[in-house]
Amino acid sequence: MAHNNRSHSSQKRYPPELRERAVRMVLETMEQTGQRVGAITRVARQLGIGAESLRGWVRQAEVDGGQRPGVTTTEQQCIAELERDNRELRRANEILKAAASFFARELDPRLPR
Repeated sequence: MAHNNRSHSSQKRYPPELRERAVRMVLETMEQTGQRVGAITRVARQLGIGAESLRGWVRQAEVDGGQRPGVTTTEQQCIAELERDNRELRRANEILKAAASFFARELDPRLPR
């Protein structure tokens, strides 16, 4: 199965290393202070990234780590790939239906052309 490298705009704007570092800093800060409030905003400001982007990354890291319910990154990728395959198969099926209809009309003199 082919992989498309489509990604969300925030994934294009920030390199993966920065994203990983920012998430790690937030999780470490929350662990050290015992507080969630303000940790994301503080780290985002320190690193010069958007707080909402970082909030989403932290949320996804928690899902991936099993600390929060939701669809993991791996599952999201699998779903996206299956949806692409499904679209491709539907298109191929429509083409085959059209071809079958065309050839049926060509081969059956009783059907209108």
